[in-house]
Amino acid sequence: MDNYASGPNTAENLKRFFREGSVLANLIIVNVSVWLLVQVFRVIFSFISVQEETLGTSAIIRFFGVPAYLPTLSGKPWTVLTYMFLHVEIWHVLFNMLWLYWFGKIFQEYLGSRKLLIVYILGGLSGAVVYIAAFNIFSTFAYILPQSYALGASASVMAIVTSIAFKEPDFSVYLLFFGRIRILYLAIALFIFDFFMIPAGNAGGHIAHIGGALFGFLYIQFTTRNFRFPSMWKKRMKGSPGGKNSEYTSYESSQRPLSDDEYNLQKKAKQKQMDEILDKISKGGYDSLTRDEKEFLFRSSGKR
Repeated sequence: MDNYASGPNTAENLKRFFREGSVLANLIIVNVSVWLLVQVFRVIFSFISVQEETLGTSAIIRFFGVPAYLPTLSGKPWTVLTYMFLHVEIWHVLFNMLWLYWFGKIFQEYLGSRKLLIVYILGGLSGAVVYIAAFNIFSTFAYILPQSYALGASASVMAIVTSIAFKEPDFSVYLLFFGRIRILYLAIALFIFDFFMIPAGNAGGHIAHIGGALFGFLYIQFTTRNFRFPSMWKKRMKGSPGGKNSEYTSYESSQRPLSDDEYNLQKKAKQKQMDEILDKISKGGYDSLTRDEKEFLFRSSGKR
């Protein structure tokens, strides 16, 4: 992941992150705490018998997971909220919390902690609604409808990923084996992956992911006026018949081209500022940067 300190300062940065008590930190703490509590109950049940452990885990899922079957849901309305904090398997909670941490940090920088909580909760609710609706509308799910439950923070995380991806489409991250990639393309790829994986298994989970992603997209459309297309798309729009009237074309065409000397001076100044910021990160960690410095770092990473 780009832009965050690594190496010797990583442990200290994490300690500082959780000590700050931000919304993002608290969301991660709640999810992990619930997972740990579930594991404690699983151990207690296992002392009785393996069968009791399985029954105990199923009971936890039935009580806190969101059911697709409407008669069951009517008796457990709280599950549309509790399911988005419930995980049973370690890999499920680990990957969800990593994605929540990475993209939640980016989200907070651009949209703030209050909106992060809103998107997490409403994105999770949207995922539950789409999951429940799909299982009750499409007959292919009729035979598993009464036994179907959804759990996990994935829909909420997808809402966060998609919303910040469409808010800052030029922001890029570094992925192992893939290199640098814009988060917008990553969000679109995840959406397509979930769509085509519905027939392959865990249909409820993939449908809930799609519901969360749709909410994230609509949230940005309705709450953010400065929605931006990626710079690559803007260049194509500039050459289209209607592109000359677009906000981006008029802005770009109004800029006087820089001379070679001006360009080199500007590039040198930016590089100097970047070196100072990286030096500051190496000494005090990412959180020691000012908001302006973080903005500069984000903008620079998106243009590479």
